[in-house]
Amino acid sequence: MTTPAHTEKPLFKKILIANRGEIALRILRACREMGIKTVAVHSTADSDSMHVRLADESVCIGSAPSKNSYLNMAALISAAEVTGAEAIHPGVGFLSENEKFAAMVEEHKMTFIGPTPHHIAIMGDKISAKNTMIALGVPVVPGSAGSVSTDEEALSAAKAIGYPILIKATSGGGGKGMKVAHNDDELLANVRLAKIEAKANFGNDEVYMERYLGAPRHIEVQIICDTHGNVVHLGERDCSIQRRHQKVWEEAPSPGLTQKDRERLGDIVTQAMQKMGYRGVGTLEFLFEKGEFFFMEMNTRIQVEHPITEMVTGVDLVREQIRVAAGHKLSFTQEDINIKGHAIECRINAEDAVTFIPSPGKVTGYHAPGGIGIRVDSHLYHGYTVPPHYDSLVSKLIVFGDTREECLTRVERALFEYAIDGISTTIPLHQRLAKEKDIQSGDYTIHWLEKKLKENEA
Repeated sequence: MTTPAHTEKPLFKKILIANRGEIALRILRACREMGIKTVAVHSTADSDSMHVRLADESVCIGSAPSKNSYLNMAALISAAEVTGAEAIHPGVGFLSENEKFAAMVEEHKMTFIGPTPHHIAIMGDKISAKNTMIALGVPVVPGSAGSVSTDEEALSAAKAIGYPILIKATSGGGGKGMKVAHNDDELLANVRLAKIEAKANFGNDEVYMERYLGAPRHIEVQIICDTHGNVVHLGERDCSIQRRHQKVWEEAPSPGLTQKDRERLGDIVTQAMQKMGYRGVGTLEFLFEKGEFFFMEMNTRIQVEHPITEMVTGVDLVREQIRVAAGHKLSFTQEDINIKGHAIECRINAEDAVTFIPSPGKVTGYHAPGGIGIRVDSHLYHGYTVPPHYDSLVSKLIVFGDTREECLTRVERALFEYAIDGISTTIPLHQRLAKEKDIQSGDYTIHWLEKKLKENEA
């Protein structure tokens, strides 16, 4: 599917990209194709990054630590004002789901390319998000009515929910502040640990509890909504291959859903977003077990794994995200979305493939795979130095095939071709995954990878 030209309203002349790495490069490429000038921001550690080299303008916003640069709201706003940017694209991570930053952008008469500050706020708090979804008729995992502060509240909620129980931080994500308890003693101890971890990572020690499902799949639905009341979902992604609650391998569509399942889920999500009056792109994440879907959380931004949805739908999500932020109507309807073929994304990190110890350093050799159905979203190049200060994701290998079997074959071939020298990466892990029988059959859950890794250690 191609996005046709529209003339309802003019697009932005210049966008500041408030991010780094592969996602900054992805946004920059979309802007260039749309004829929009770009401003790259960077820390002192990222002055040689590819998006900085390719942007029309660049501004250094601080030293290497994120708090001094990519999380420095005042510096970002100042950079946008000095360069005359009309809009700010937050990318993923950093300030992409920070309602205060979104509000600050709007207060300075610029456009935040994302949802309203209100929707970011209500969906950023997991308890608020859960209660919102209940009100919208979306099924949720049984759990505590709100945060639990005392031992008495935790024990009372546990009695109603039943063990095993998952303790989760109300803010943040990535597995931080998340613990499992199988009895009262474990519950009380893990609530305290989860609160300490949540406070350290998110500045908020609130935690809540919900039933721990035994063998679910992690299914998420991509949606996009304009400001004219139009809502479209673009199918689901399966993100069940995880390590420590971090996604490793994603697929679209899910090998574990029937067509009836995905249609039912699509209807639930679309109706909820219509009622909410949501704006922009977003992803609703669910656990799926024994034919039932349970809402977990919503990400109010573009996702790391958005390319596989683009591959099976033909929709340029970043381009459409920018158009919606400029006030345009969606360039397609639900009837126009036709899922074709199969796509897989391998997240490649600068880490040892066995110990997962980070491996920053200089890339002394780089060769990306190519051929039919292969896409690589990466900011790496020969001579680039991966800094130690940020997330270790350095590349996303995205592979498409007319069938899942063809896609898997191409994944193996692409991983065989991919060469990154000078640093350790998780390419060998993905090479092993692609050969696993359970992966090839699509028979896996969110616990599969961690169990497999433990077996390999034994």
